[in-house]
Amino acid sequence: MENYSLIELKYESGVAVIALNRPEKRNAMSDDMRTEFIDALERVAADKAVRALVITGNGKGFCAGGDVSGMKRRMEAPQGEVGFNGWSRQQRVHYTQKLLHTMPKPTIAAVNGAAAGLGADTALCCDFVIASEHASFSWSYINRGLIPDGGGMYFLPRRVGLAKAKELVFTGRKVAIEEAKEIGIVDRVSHAESLVADAVAWAKELSQGSPTAIALGKTIMNQSYELPADQIFAQGSQAQGICYTSAEHRESVLAFLNKLADKG
Repeated sequence: MENYSLIELKYESGVAVIALNRPEKRNAMSDDMRTEFIDALERVAADKAVRALVITGNGKGFCAGGDVSGMKRRMEAPQGEVGFNGWSRQQRVHYTQKLLHTMPKPTIAAVNGAAAGLGADTALCCDFVIASEHASFSWSYINRGLIPDGGGMYFLPRRVGLAKAKELVFTGRKVAIEEAKEIGIVDRVSHAESLVADAVAWAKELSQGSPTAIALGKTIMNQSYELPADQIFAQGSQAQGICYTSAEHRESVLAFLNKLADKG
C-alpha cells in the first residue's frame, strides 16, 4: 500500500484499487485529497504492470462531493480574487477527471454508498459502474447554486439520455440503486460485503486482452459521440497499424498458426 493519508492505493493481481479515505466526511473531496488522488492516478496510468483500476470509498459513503469547508474558504477570499481562485480550482478538478476518463486501461467505480455531486461525476468518469444495495447517486450541485463541474454534464446525458440528465441536474434529487440500474447509471449491482472483490474480478476479466488494443480502442471510443464516422475510421486505421506491430498481436497469430500446423 502506498504512503497516502486521504486515499489508499493497493494492488491485487494487476488491478489497482484506489479507496477515498475520509470516511468521517463521507469522503468529500478536499484539496489535499485531490492532490493525493492526482498522484495516484498518474502512477496507475504510467505503471505497465497495472492492467485495470477500481475506485471505491472507505466507510459508508463513496464520495459526498466537494468539501464544503473549501467552499467557505473560497467565499472568504477578497472579492477581486474569487473568480480567478475559482478558475484555478476548476483547472485542478478537470485535470483530475481527465486523468480518470483517459486512463489507458479499464476503470470501474465500485460505489459503496452515496455518490453526490462531484462523487457522482467521478463514478461516471469511469468506464463502468458497479454498486452495492446501499448506493445512491445525486447531482446535487443545484442545492449550492452550482452546475456539475466534474464531467456530469458530459457523462450523464450519455448514460441516461438528455432529458433525464436535465431532470436529475435541475432537481438534484437522489437516485436509489434500483432506479440507477434501470436508467443506466449503474451497470452491475453487487452486495456491500463483496463489492470491491466483485469489481476487482470484473476488472481482471476486462483487462485480459492486449493492453495496446485496449488503450487505443478506449481512446477512440471515448471520442465516438463527437467525431464523424470518417474520422473514427481514420483514427482506427492508424491505431490498427500500431496493433499490427504489437507483441500481443504477433504472439497470438504465431500461436494460432502453430496450433493449425500441429493439427495438420
